[in-house]
Amino acid sequence: MRVMLAEDSALLREGVRSLLADEGHDVVAAYDSAEPLLARLAAERPDVVVLDVRMPPTHTDEGVRAAVEIRERWPEVGILVLSQYVEREFTRVLLGDEAHGVGYLLKDRVMKVDDFLDALSRVASGGLVLDPEVVGQLFRSTTHALGGLTSRELEVLGLMAEGRTNAGIAAALFVSVSAVEKFANSIFDKLGLRAGEGYNRRVLAILRYLEG
Repeated sequence: MRVMLAEDSALLREGVRSLLADEGHDVVAAYDSAEPLLARLAAERPDVVVLDVRMPPTHTDEGVRAAVEIRERWPEVGILVLSQYVEREFTRVLLGDEAHGVGYLLKDRVMKVDDFLDALSRVASGGLVLDPEVVGQLFRSTTHALGGLTSRELEVLGLMAEGRTNAGIAAALFVSVSAVEKFANSIFDKLGLRAGEGYNRRVLAILRYLEG
């Protein structure tokens, strides 16, 4: 894969660059802020951009704004966001109208190399990836909106929010894919998400999960 990085921590930036290079990926460029990355992105068109949420000059939402701009201008480019904290509002941005080819991991996850590389691959392939800790924290603040779901249905919905496919959920829960499909349909019904044209019930279920 061709990857571009924006991360203001030199140690983490160079660590990720080295890891990706060792895995055979082409790290096109690595910057300490979003602005030069955006300036070069049009010419490079990488497969995935990996960027921090808080970067210079204000260390507030530079990564959020960069991710939104990338999604609007270059929707084919995957976006994998790294953050020190659970940024709930950014997660909602991430799961907006174009909830594909995006991922959100806490920085500790980078230390788990296999998890990080798997997330990068899934994002590059158009998948949706959410850090389990992000899902857990958001879940604890939104359970009141999901009171009609059983514990197993909540578990399935949480794994959906991590970006797992039905097959991936089945493997994680040691059940059949058909069982996961039944749980998913029950979740959709209980959340009032009817089958029809023009929307993705899975994405809407995840949004409902994160609404709070």
